[in-house]
Amino acid sequence: MRIQKQLSNKRKNKKYYKYAVIIPPMYVKESGLEGYELEAEIKKGEIKLKKKK
Repeated sequence: MRIQKQLSNKRKNKKYYKYAVIIPPMYVKESGLEGYELEAEIKKGEIKLKKKK
């Protein structure tokens, strides 16, 4: 599993980036989150993903 930095947009001399989290398919299937919108919770250096209510 890893986080990738990707170039999102480039205007004049400024670059804008976005981040993509690469999660192995096995973890996605086991969690039952496939196809759902997610929300993130950040605490103490951890990012937790949950189904959006």
